[in-house]
Amino acid sequence: MKKIIILIISLNIFTSTFCQTKNSKETKLKAQIIALERAGWEAWKNKNASWFQNNTTDECVWINSEGISDKIQMIKSTQTDCNVKSVSIDNFKFVILSENTVLLSYVAIQDGYCGDKKLSEKIRASVNYVKRGGKWLEAFYMETTIVE
Repeated sequence: MKKIIILIISLNIFTSTFCQTKNSKETKLKAQIIALERAGWEAWKNKNASWFQNNTTDECVWINSEGISDKIQMIKSTQTDCNVKSVSIDNFKFVILSENTVLLSYVAIQDGYCGDKKLSEKIRASVNYVKRGGKWLEAFYMETTIVE
């Protein structure tokens, strides 16, 4: 009987420790990906093309109401006549799809114009990051305007 009690206690300690470690790693990864995504929005707002050069895959695709863009188009678009006053992102949903692939979905609020066209004020964005060479890179981005 004593052996069974020790086995049960040991199993509970192991399970508790394993779950805490897994949750801690997931929490750190989520924070890392959110920080990357915030930096991407700031780079776009500040017309910093180097962020997109350094933090996206070569075959990255962006989809929005204007159409589909590749990496070269996205880098060029950071130098256009878009003027963004502010951006905030929140309401995150984070899913680990595999050891090297994650999905982040969130709501973005933005205030700005591209040319004379006002940007959608509120959007739902989804972005995939993949881990390559030990670094997380944006591989896919899609946004949809939220109409309230």
